Parts: sequence; C-alpha cells; structure tokens
Amino acid sequence: MAAPAASFDYIIVGGGSAGCVLTARLSERADVSVLLLEVGPADNTIFVRIPAGFDRVLGTERSFLYKTEPQPDAAGRTLTVPQGRTLGGGSSVNGMVYIRGQREDYDDWRAAGCTGWGYDDVLPYFRRAEGNSRLAGALHGTDGPLKVMDTPYHHKLSEAFIRAAQETGAELNHEVPYNHDFNGERQDGVGFYQVTMHGGERGSTARYYLREAEQRPNVTVRTGAMVTRVLLDGRRATGVAYRAGGSEVEAAARREVILVAGALATPRILMLSGIGPAAHLKEHGIEVVVDRPAVGGNYQDHLSVPVWGLLKEPISVFGENKGLRALRHFIEWALFRSGLATSNVVECGGFFDLDGDGRPDVQMHILPMLRTEVGRTAPEAHGITVQPNTLASHSRGEVRLQSRDPAAPPLFRANYLSHPEDVATLVRGVRLARRIMRAPSLARIVSSEILPGEATPDEDQALEAHVRGFAKTVFHPAGTCRMGSDPGAVVDTRLRVRGIDGLRVADASIMPEITRGNTNAPTIMIAERAADFITQASRGRNP
Repeated sequence: MAAPAASFDYIIVGGGSAGCVLTARLSERADVSVLLLEVGPADNTIFVRIPAGFDRVLGTERSFLYKTEPQPDAAGRTLTVPQGRTLGGGSSVNGMVYIRGQREDYDDWRAAGCTGWGYDDVLPYFRRAEGNSRLAGALHGTDGPLKVMDTPYHHKLSEAFIRAAQETGAELNHEVPYNHDFNGERQDGVGFYQVTMHGGERGSTARYYLREAEQRPNVTVRTGAMVTRVLLDGRRATGVAYRAGGSEVEAAARREVILVAGALATPRILMLSGIGPAAHLKEHGIEVVVDRPAVGGNYQDHLSVPVWGLLKEPISVFGENKGLRALRHFIEWALFRSGLATSNVVECGGFFDLDGDGRPDVQMHILPMLRTEVGRTAPEAHGITVQPNTLASHSRGEVRLQSRDPAAPPLFRANYLSHPEDVATLVRGVRLARRIMRAPSLARIVSSEILPGEATPDEDQALEAHVRGFAKTVFHPAGTCRMGSDPGAVVDTRLRVRGIDGLRVADASIMPEITRGNTNAPTIMIAERAADFITQASRGRNP
C-alpha cells in the first residue's frame, strides 16, 4: 500500500543532464517547490570527478547497460547501450565532449513542423547554459553554469591524428581544415574538442546546476527512487508513484510532472502509465488512457566502427590505469588536477562531408588505445583507434515493454544498420580512417593495421562485413517521444504530452531527428527551453 502522498508544485522524473537543469531553473522561483527523483545513487564517487575515470563508473550501480534484441543487420549481435544511472546522468559518465550539432539540424526540425525550434530559436539557450573559458561573441556564452573549456591534456597520438587528417586532404581532393571551434560557423575539419570540465574535474549538470539548487529550501532530491508510473486523474497528471527503500510511495504534483529519464526509460514510464500504443498496452494488461502509437518509436542513435593500428613504440595509454602507473596519475590529479587523469580520452576528432551534400555526415573519434564495444575484448597491446561515427541515423528502432513490471528492462529493438545509407556512411568512414592511418604523421608511428586488417581489401563488400560485425553504439539514444505539430507526435512544440494535461517530456527522446554530434549539449538546451515553457505557463503566458 502506498504511503501518504507529499505534495510539490513540480515533480521531475530523472536526475540526469536534463533533470538537474530543470531542478535548478524551476527552483530559482522561491514560491514553487520541486521534487527530483533519480533511480540511481548520488554522484559522490571520485571516479565521476576524475575526467578519465568514467570507465570505472560504466558497469557499476551508477550506469544502466541496456541490451538490444539480437540485431539481424549487425551480424545477429546483441549490442549494449550504457546510460547514466546517477545524479548528472550521462553527463556524469560520458566523455564530456561539447558538441551542439549543426545549424541545419534545428532548421530541419522547424521545417518538419517544430515551430520555434530553428537554430536561431535554440541558440540563445545554448548561450544561456554555456560558460566558455575561451570563446565568446554571438555564438558562445561566457556566464552560464555549464563550464566549457579546451581539453587540458593532449596525448601525442591525438596530435598525430590531427596532422595526419590534414595531410589526407590531398588524397581527398579538398582541404581538411583545422577547426578550433566545432560549434562555430563551420563544423567540418579536425581539431581538439571542447569539454565540460573545470579545474581539472568533470563538469556534470549535477555539479554545475544541481549542487547550488540542492541548498534551496524549496528543492527535494531523492535518489534510489524508481518511478513506476505517472498518476492520472482522467487525462491530467497529478503526480507519480515510485519505489524507494522497499516501499511504494506516491508524490502529488500541483502543477506539472516532467519526464526526463532518457530515450529508453521515458517512453517506458509513459507506457506503464497507460500512454502509448493501445494494442501493446493491452497485451500487458495496462489500461489505455491515451492511444499514442508513436511512444517508443522513432529510436535513433549514432553508430561507430573501430579501425585499429598497432604502434611501433609503447606510447599509448595501454596499462596506464593499472598498478603504480595508475597510482602516479591519481596522485598527480589529486595534488595538482593535472596530467593524464584530466584527459577525457576522446580528446580530438573531426567532421567530414563524405557524401558530398554540403554538410558533414561522419564524425571521427580518436582514442590513444585499442577500444571496442562493451562486452568485447580488445587486444592487450599498444595501439590507436580511429573511429568513424555516423552523424545521421536513417535506421529506426523501437522501445517496448517486456512486461508491466517497472523493474523489467525494456524490449529494445534498435534495428541498427537496417537502412543501407547507415552502412554506406560507415563504409565511407572506415575507408577514410584507413587513409588517415597511412598518412605520414601516423605512418611514422603505426606499424600495421590490425582491424579491419591489412589483408582486408578496400572494397565495399569487405568493408561492409567489417561494419556489420563491429559497429557499436556511441551511447546517444534519442527520438522515442518525438516532438511535432502533427497528430502523431508524442509531444507538441512546447514539450507537452499530447492528450494529457500537466505532463511534459524534456530529454533527448523528443528529438524528431538526432542532432549531428554528441547529444549532451542539445539535451541541456532542451531542458533550458522546457524550464522557460513551464515558467511561462505558470504565469499564464503561452501556456
């Protein structure tokens, strides 16, 4: 039996990147109360604070490891999609890369019916969030809570890649420019990423937004709270039910419930609450409140494929996380907030237009080590990973319920590589990665290619087999609660769930099309916009 319900003005479900932003922004008004519910524990582990420590967090209680169904177009493999399960969510466990996406991403949203979501509409919210240590002007903010800076540590393999990519320009018949700002007027080119970091420590939204907000008397944060459903009175959200400490608890929302549990968990909560595809809900004995077939559909993600080079000298980070070497790096970080531990590992990369349509379609991540997908073992050797990623997602998957048990993982059909253009994009990316590895600056230090392997011909059929056998997620799930102005959309352009009053979604699941780049910065922007929408509605403006 549920405990008596406490009452709040706003209940935020999910303490990740978006949830921390919303909690901070909504609680700036002293006359409202905010409850933040996070299923995982607090972010109070030193491995969250250490930039290079995220590998020590993935696979622990502070992360979900979602498993897809076997993927018929990815050699029948089951792929793993890690997600944050702690305060700060993905921003507490990711590589901290700060990428907004392309101007065209948001203009395409607007053209598809998402009025008010063009690039010029969203830019002020990126600038509001951003506190950039180097860049300023019309495209960048300097006073926002989200601290953004240049990567403080540059591995020699990262530097070699940047030179090698520029050397490849002649082979591509066009210049590969050095780009010091991937969020500027042009995304294409190679360079070092900017990251969400400050003072040698990771910069999550828990650190930059929530820490101050937690001190306010109108904020309540509860970890270890698994939301089981949204409470509804007819077609109005009135609160949530959640499990905490073995008990079923209810909390009432006087104004709104906001779901920000991520693109895999948010649609599941909606379906458990009776909002989703009617036939599917009836299969699990769930009363249908609103038949919304699009809930859980439109799943998108970025995929990558590793290209490995074996090094002539032991200069990678292999072995640096073990024994006395690891202790030395930790001591340097603890005393001076410097050294290898301040690296985000993915220090640099590039954006390339390989399909010739005028905008980059491939992003390249570089790792000074041999790295493969979760659950697969890389060789224990010194090497470099040149990893092309898709920037668009033409394949579409879906998230459904395994059962009506809220603790059960979702039925997750990602449908990776089901669209031939995603395969073709990665084939082009692998071919470019191999060329870059052969360019002078990397050829001097790479002894051989070990994946796909020098015996693998540079032909579409051979490279397609490599793509299907080794493609992995870049941990950017999106799109499962699509925003739009059409009747089929899950949320409208002010992020209200269609057919239900007092309920919004404000995380990456609302993206109609995934943005071209890392998704943490766009998710923070979405939450900043949602906070404005909610505040305006409470004051009777543009409800």
